[in-house]
Amino acid sequence: MNEEKRDKKSNPIIGITIGDINGIGPEVIIKAVENNKLFHYVTLLVYGHGKALSHYKKLLNREKFNFNQIQSVDEVRYNKLNVINCTEKELTINTGKETTQGGELALEALLKASDDLKNGKIHGIVTAPINKNNIQAEDFKFPGHTEFFTETFGAKDSLMFLCNEHLKIGVATGHIPITQVGEHLTKEVILRKSKLMLKSLKNDFGIKKPKVAVLGLNPHAGEEGLLGSEEKDIISPVIKELKEGGHLVYGPYPADGFFGNGTYAKFDGILAMYHDQGLIPFKTLAFEDGVNFTAGLPIVRTSPDHGTAYNIAGQGIAHDQSMRSAIYMAIDIIRNRNLNL
Repeated sequence: MNEEKRDKKSNPIIGITIGDINGIGPEVIIKAVENNKLFHYVTLLVYGHGKALSHYKKLLNREKFNFNQIQSVDEVRYNKLNVINCTEKELTINTGKETTQGGELALEALLKASDDLKNGKIHGIVTAPINKNNIQAEDFKFPGHTEFFTETFGAKDSLMFLCNEHLKIGVATGHIPITQVGEHLTKEVILRKSKLMLKSLKNDFGIKKPKVAVLGLNPHAGEEGLLGSEEKDIISPVIKELKEGGHLVYGPYPADGFFGNGTYAKFDGILAMYHDQGLIPFKTLAFEDGVNFTAGLPIVRTSPDHGTAYNIAGQGIAHDQSMRSAIYMAIDIIRNRNLNL
């Protein structure tokens, strides 16, 4: 991100939802903010519970870590981490295990942070990983954060956009079973997602004339219809329409060779047809500093590109670079959008 320092009170206030307290979320938050350099550029507010951070501070022997416990955004301090307790229930932490309370607190934090964002009290949200099973409730009937934020903030559509400095991959279809991809993949969907990506690359990442690659759905991009007709009937007509509209959009590319021979490095953005087609190469190439950004929303939401990782929770070995990158990316996107106002 731009390293220019500003007066701390003019910096954006970004909320971090704590996610599942039994996973690695609290650990990567603690590690990401330990370097006080971050507070030159942003004011951070964790929505969760101070007891959870204190528990992991002790468990991980992070004695230098500290935070400011507050009741509302009005009380934030600009030079350290702030924490709001989002539940009055007695908190029980079961590191590495899925619990009902872990899901309940994750949801309370998400709802409180979203409410503050709606009311203009904070400027963006970074979400620590949730367990998509134990968070399900009357107020959360979604397959993930992306769908929750899309509905909560009234967007007609959004794009799951996996990003780091050198690689940006969006998916035309997201959290749906692989058997349903074909029926969801229409010209309208691909056109909509492509336009969301092009707009985001311009407004959120400051790329004036983005160059975008579109992947095929079938092996070898269908082999001219031999292995499937989606490329000829659905994907190629959309690419043609976008080119005629003056956009630099190319494809459809066979996904294996596209990543295998390094062609991906020639593009500012890549549109994959389904979840794993995009996320497998992204996490292979950019796992440690990758960020999940929800493009197309009126608000800014980023997240580290990993899950709760119960199997390593509390062991002090979780990498925090993805969380740190998510925070910095949120700062940059907020500033880029302000420049485009």
